Amino acid sequence: MMFKVLHVKSTGALLEYTVDHSATHVKWHVSSLSPVGPVIQSEETVFHHGAVILYKAIDHNPSLSFRVYIATNNESFIKDISKSVKHSSKKFMKIDKPPVCQKLLQNGKKYRLISEPEAEITPEEIEFVDGSLLKLKSYSEVYLEQPAEFKLLLVEIDSEEIVWKAKLRECDWVQHDQNPNVSKSGTSGNRRRKMSSSLPDEVVYDKRMKQIDTSDGVKTKTLLTDTQLINLAEKLGKEWVKIAIANLKLKISDIDAILEKKEDVTINKFRMLKKWQEKEQSNATAQNLWNCLKNVNSVEVQDVLKGFLQET
Repeated sequence: MMFKVLHVKSTGALLEYTVDHSATHVKWHVSSLSPVGPVIQSEETVFHHGAVILYKAIDHNPSLSFRVYIATNNESFIKDISKSVKHSSKKFMKIDKPPVCQKLLQNGKKYRLISEPEAEITPEEIEFVDGSLLKLKSYSEVYLEQPAEFKLLLVEIDSEEIVWKAKLRECDWVQHDQNPNVSKSGTSGNRRRKMSSSLPDEVVYDKRMKQIDTSDGVKTKTLLTDTQLINLAEKLGKEWVKIAIANLKLKISDIDAILEKKEDVTINKFRMLKKWQEKEQSNATAQNLWNCLKNVNSVEVQDVLKGFLQET
């Protein structure tokens, strides 16, 4: 085996010839104690554990725009991508999908990013390189004019083998509203909590129900968030279709349209609640939902609904 030694000096990097070598040592004429290391010429192909990192642009445009990074599965590289996105002029949110590629990515090999249904992808073809040492991280932009569920696939061009895929749904990028109101701690607050804890649960609940009405008798119009609806969807049982029709007054055609998507049952329930929310519009409040579902025989469902009322 023939190789040289990379010798980094103050004047620059040099490739110096070796005098001798063994399985564990290299011998050469030492000219200084600067950093050194053996350089071995190899014809072997370099493979990497790959990862696909997704970010969605956050804006008021109804269209969908994503950044797709094809990266080596390296912690520092992925952190660099996160920093790059953070310092972008646009705002992005990370989409949590299984990132690891099902096959090692080959350095210099070309891959194609595909969307089903078709989307605008720029660039579609990507020559994979280890970009961990590059300051600017390359990515592909995926753009859909109309918001819709879609699949993304990374395909090796030569073999047409799928090395990574993911299905992106609306619930993956819905922005969940967080309630900024935090109960104040203090003597009066502690006193109120102690008084409440001494009352039966039914009385405490009735008192909270009455607090929903404003002083002029008009009920508050705080609409339910997607986070609340997905929490409720997780608690609805096998009778959710019956509840949709009998309690929420949805049409059977609405349910059929949801079931046609053949998604996870929790997502189906979530879409059912979203359909009710669309139907009710400004009346899609916690109070109205409780009025519709108060007869549902489920402790978990009732607890969630009571929680909604308390948050109002």
